[in-house]
Amino acid sequence: MEIITGGVTAAKGFLAAGVEAGIKYQNRKDMAMVYSKTPCRAAGVFTTNVVKAAPVLWDKEVVESEWEAQAIVVNSGIANACTGKLGYEYCRETAGAAADALEISPQSVLICSTGVIGMQLPMEKMTEGVRMLAKAIKPGEEAGTDAAKAIMTTDTRNKQVAVKVTIGGKEVTIGGMCKGSGMIHPNMCTMLAFVTTDVNISKKLLQEALSADVQDTFNMVSVDGDTSTNDTLLVLANGQAGNHEITEKGADYDTFVEALHYVNETLAKKIAGDGEGATALFEVKVIHADNKEDAKTLAKSVITSSLTKAALFGHDANWGRILCALGYSGAKFDPEAIELYLESSAGKILIFKDGMAADYSEEEATRILSCSEVTALVDMKMGEAEATAWGCDLTYDYVKINADYRS
Repeated sequence: MEIITGGVTAAKGFLAAGVEAGIKYQNRKDMAMVYSKTPCRAAGVFTTNVVKAAPVLWDKEVVESEWEAQAIVVNSGIANACTGKLGYEYCRETAGAAADALEISPQSVLICSTGVIGMQLPMEKMTEGVRMLAKAIKPGEEAGTDAAKAIMTTDTRNKQVAVKVTIGGKEVTIGGMCKGSGMIHPNMCTMLAFVTTDVNISKKLLQEALSADVQDTFNMVSVDGDTSTNDTLLVLANGQAGNHEITEKGADYDTFVEALHYVNETLAKKIAGDGEGATALFEVKVIHADNKEDAKTLAKSVITSSLTKAALFGHDANWGRILCALGYSGAKFDPEAIELYLESSAGKILIFKDGMAADYSEEEATRILSCSEVTALVDMKMGEAEATAWGCDLTYDYVKINADYRS
């Protein structure tokens, strides 16, 4: 697998654009389009929140049908959630505008929104934005970056990744972009993420690969414990790589799954590291657990602990908070048996063993915790299962950002 620069336009046949439509923000790009020259097999996973935004309902219908998708239209600033039947009709209207501009079917247009819940979209600006996007779409890395910037809300940076692999003797590219900084605690994926690939694969296997992979990638991310109404992860595959269609599991499928996992995990970590107000990416890796589910439960319990996140912000090796979070996770284990390590680019130390604090230096621990990426490694000493979760520290700025988000 070769890691390359770029995002959603890295794969053959994909174009993108980002424009200023004035949906909510001023003087910044706030609408994006991703377009394939040919129809695509589409797969998707969506929020498990009972309150689902109108675009989620629209996209689920497209993905779960036999329709092929060809375009994605995204706006930032307004979520089009809790907007009633009118919100859904606005999705239909947006898809219709894109279909007219691109000369494709409305059923091949996927719609996504992110931003403030409860506001209605300004449809004159939306439809004009769609027309602007259709005129602006182009191939290349610059266009992909424009789109990645246009879907940001409280994000501090755009998030992209791309890789190349060989499948059936053909070069296959997978690229992606995402946005997410707050209201991140997915039970499917997180906020908005879009992956494009030129691989030739059946719709059934594409969906199966995606649904399985989010369990160990986007579903293992948490910033603040809030599951969004708009969470959507879409994958479009246009088949332009020219490989023989992947219709069954085997070496080609495994190669694709490995590349998809790298893209999804990379994007998920970018979201965790860019949590609202965050100063550090926090990784929790649980090893030698009794079973996979317990490993995931334990890792996510620590990553979502507000007290642990606050201690990370203060560069304080308060291991008691980590032990506490492990203890209330619901998983069964022997506290006397586990070992707990902290590590970063500054080093690695053992801080808990045999049911009590290990002999470690607080100064060294502080140096390790002062890095921009920190890992807590928890060895359960029980079995062979493991899991990793990602989050961030909890800072003063998180409260400031969310205290006046609507204004």
